[in-house]
Amino acid sequence: MQGDYVIGGLFPLGSTEDTELGNRTQPNTTKCTRFSSHGLIWALAVKMAVEEINRGSTLLPGLRLGYDLFDTCSEPVVAMKPSLMFMAKAGGHDVAAYCDYTRYQPRVLAVIGPHSSELAFVTGKFFGFFLMPQVSYGASVDLLSNRETFPSFFRTVPSDRVQVTAVVELLQELQWSWVAALGSDDAYGRQGLRLFSSLASAQGICIAHEGLVPPHPPHVQPGAMLGLLSHVSRAGVQVVVLFSSAHAARTLFSYSIHCGLSPKVWVASEAWLTSDLVMTLPGMAQVGTVLGFLQRGTPMPAFASYVQTRLALAADPAFCASLDAEQPGLDEHVLGPRCPQCDHITLENLSASLLHPQTFAAYAAVYGIAQALHNTLLCTASGCPVREPVRPWQLLENMYNLSFRAHDQALRFDTSGNVDMHYDLKLWVWQDQTPELRTVGTFDGHLQLLSSQMWWHTPSNEKPVSQCSRRCKKGQVRRVKGFHSCCYDCVDCKAGSYLRNPEDLFCTPCDQDKWSPARSLHCFPRRPRFLAWEEPAVLLLLALLGLTLGLVLAALGLFVRHRDSPLVLASGGLRACFGLACLGLVCLSVLLFPGRPGRASCLAQQPLLHLPLTGCLSTLLLQAVEIFTESELPPSWAGQLRGHLQGPWAWLAMLFAMLVEVALCAWYLVAFPPEVVTDWQVLPTEALVHCRVRSWVSFGLVHATNVMLASLCFLGTFLVQTRPGCYNGARGLTFAMLAYFVTWISFVPLFANVHLAYQPAVQMGASLLCALGILVTFHLPRCYLLLWRPECNTPEFFLGGSPGGARGRDGRGDEEETQRKNE
Repeated sequence: MQGDYVIGGLFPLGSTEDTELGNRTQPNTTKCTRFSSHGLIWALAVKMAVEEINRGSTLLPGLRLGYDLFDTCSEPVVAMKPSLMFMAKAGGHDVAAYCDYTRYQPRVLAVIGPHSSELAFVTGKFFGFFLMPQVSYGASVDLLSNRETFPSFFRTVPSDRVQVTAVVELLQELQWSWVAALGSDDAYGRQGLRLFSSLASAQGICIAHEGLVPPHPPHVQPGAMLGLLSHVSRAGVQVVVLFSSAHAARTLFSYSIHCGLSPKVWVASEAWLTSDLVMTLPGMAQVGTVLGFLQRGTPMPAFASYVQTRLALAADPAFCASLDAEQPGLDEHVLGPRCPQCDHITLENLSASLLHPQTFAAYAAVYGIAQALHNTLLCTASGCPVREPVRPWQLLENMYNLSFRAHDQALRFDTSGNVDMHYDLKLWVWQDQTPELRTVGTFDGHLQLLSSQMWWHTPSNEKPVSQCSRRCKKGQVRRVKGFHSCCYDCVDCKAGSYLRNPEDLFCTPCDQDKWSPARSLHCFPRRPRFLAWEEPAVLLLLALLGLTLGLVLAALGLFVRHRDSPLVLASGGLRACFGLACLGLVCLSVLLFPGRPGRASCLAQQPLLHLPLTGCLSTLLLQAVEIFTESELPPSWAGQLRGHLQGPWAWLAMLFAMLVEVALCAWYLVAFPPEVVTDWQVLPTEALVHCRVRSWVSFGLVHATNVMLASLCFLGTFLVQTRPGCYNGARGLTFAMLAYFVTWISFVPLFANVHLAYQPAVQMGASLLCALGILVTFHLPRCYLLLWRPECNTPEFFLGGSPGGARGRDGRGDEEETQRKNE
């Protein structure tokens, strides 16, 4: 149709199907043998839009748009012929060669089409050289958004990046992480497959196998196709993403049906989801579940009646004759004969194509061009100013970031020439021999599924599972095996670590002040642990403390009460009372070990334990020296030493021993002071607060004075022969020292091997047992004699052969009296 400005159109009114274009030897005319109802519908949508604009007064008042619509036969070779015609100089059929095309006025102002990316790659670069605006209603490959390669390309369908993003989100939503990805061996399939692989890998979806399908049967090698299907079958996938042209998809399914490939879920690209070539293939109902995303079309209620009117006019011979008179077929010798099937089309043949989403895309493309021309001509409601004809490159300047309306829907070209359109998720539901497209979800940047509308090919209509490995349970991480991240073993997070995110490949260690059990999802705060007062072991030791301290106080009371008796005098008198008091302090010192440790308690534990023990052992040593002197030394020597072992000299000796122990304790506290530490590792769920010994050598030296005193005491009494008829005090001292050594020798291995948390309890037990052993073996037998054998509490029995002032004035008389009693 003629007009002030003409729009060119490229539509797939037919296809070559089995024509072997690769073997051409001459650039002759290509015959289209198969009619495409979709192409005719899209051409009629463009025609309706042009007529609406010409009738209206909003966009181009006073101007008339014309159109030249041609068949591409779905082949780049065929599409180049009308493309050359579009670039011919206005009023002619030749493309002139110029160095500068700024003033060049081609036959058309802009081009709508083609429908496929494969054709758009060819025409896009050609029109881009002349900066001819081109608006496609179906080419979706993302590479066409490259402004350096395709500077004049626009489209009214979303880029494949949006479709692939929707497919990846669908796989994630349905938990399909192990898939095969196939694409047609053309620009559309390769670009789509590359884009899908990139986005899917970034989202943790593993592609078990990638392959390319030849787009046309003449190029198909049966061995290669069977090998491709064999790889898909061996991969064990239940989902196949097929990003392909309709021809390649038909070829693949023909072989898969023939080979008996097990039913799978086929995620279709928009190019073949609605194709009659694939839908009408015999046996397609057995391939499994087919679903894919389809651009959401805008309803055009008046379009069906418009198509019916156009078909009725086309069937009228008089109308066709008038068209031939107005527009004689001047281009048939250039472009070939007109479509022979187009004269015998009915509305029933086109009913399935009326609702195709690309119908609105073709319709909207006309309004986009008209709006750009409106802006270029500075048109108003009253008309468009008269000016020289607009050239394509001038129109192009006003198409970038263009906003326009088509059928009351607002659209906008972004800087890459794309529009923001939404998708519907369509599912093939078979009705007799042809599938019906059922909407089972939407995608508008976020996927929304209608699960109740889903139908699967599996028994009981269960959702297929396509995973290389089962999903790990809570608290487990994936240990990848092989080359695919989706094939893995599930490993439990160990105690002390947790799984922060479900997609983490490694467990995250807990902070030192926290803990976690195995397979945990988070950490818990550690509570402080120390030897608490309410623990059973501490309660038992406190009971032992009460018993020991009670016995010590009872013995001390008896000794004080009978301090002038021969028994107490033979035991050392006041020195014995002092030793019992020190033994009581040893018992009380164990109260520093339970409870939460502090700096003061850590510093006081060892000195307050060992200083009283030194005082007690020093009194026993003096008792042992007296017995040894009296029994083993000659009387002359014993008499000389007797005076030095009593009175002030004895107290000075005890003081010296305690000063030595004070010096050792002071060195221990100054040089290597114990400190309160919190150990985060020794207990699995708690933080152990304890007193840390900085030097075990200094800890051992604190015991040195007491060990020396006990050793001398033991050596002084072990082989002493007691005189007949006298109390055997050496035996009590010997057993008291044995109790000391047994207690502290047992303490060393037990303290070294017991858990750090119970080391304070071991020290408590050792201190109490040591005190109790000395009390039971040395003091309590004397208490027994005081209470129940008072007849033995005589100078003859206790002081008969021992040195001391209780002999009486005449030592010889005492000896005679003792001898007489013994006889």
